[in-house]
Amino acid sequence: MPIKTSQIPTADGVADAFAAFPDDGEQHPGVLMYPDGFGIRPVLREMADELARHGYYVLVLNMFYRHGPTPVIDLPEYIGGEARSAVFAQLMPLIEAHTAEQTLRDADACLGFLTAQPQVRPGPVAVTGYCFGGLLATRTAAAHPNQVAALAAFHAPVGADGPDALAGITARAHFGHAASDLTPEDLDRLNRSLDAAGIDHTSEIYPGTAHGFTMSDTDAYDAAGLRRHWDRLLPLLESALH
Repeated sequence: MPIKTSQIPTADGVADAFAAFPDDGEQHPGVLMYPDGFGIRPVLREMADELARHGYYVLVLNMFYRHGPTPVIDLPEYIGGEARSAVFAQLMPLIEAHTAEQTLRDADACLGFLTAQPQVRPGPVAVTGYCFGGLLATRTAAAHPNQVAALAAFHAPVGADGPDALAGITARAHFGHAASDLTPEDLDRLNRSLDAAGIDHTSEIYPGTAHGFTMSDTDAYDAAGLRRHWDRLLPLLESALH
């Protein structure tokens, strides 16, 4: 799959991003993907490439562009143990400084950029996200109900903004939670909020997983969890975008 780097003008500056898409001369449904808190790196390019192989134009944003272009910080090839703690120490100030208002400004710019690409089919799009990026995907879907038809978030704090923040979502949604992030009681409370918001959704704990289970370059990686993620994500996109 071709990988194209892009510069996206936003209200707060220029955001760097990359896109993966089929090189077949056809138009394909658009997907805006938000990385996990570690940001853009080889594993995100691999995941975007895999999704593109299923017939999607996948745009991946450097959500920390206000602090510099990719790579915003130096990352080890494998993020685990003491290295994981050191990386988090650098990234947490960036995550904590990222406001909901910034998310919405970025979403406006990225969705406009995505849908203007000649390889993107006119019509609804999807948003996906991992970890902190799953929260950004959820905010994007709530802010663009007439444009976002599918929402998927994995090991993400999707309820962090409170139940009222879910009310605008009209997309079909899937939330895949790490077993270390939610108890069954937490899941029940979240699902009641999703039901109250009228969201067509599935929301489940992936057994035996830790926070970050989709990312193969971290010590949280779980191969079965990643497979389950694809088994949920691909049918969701197929049903909502085709």
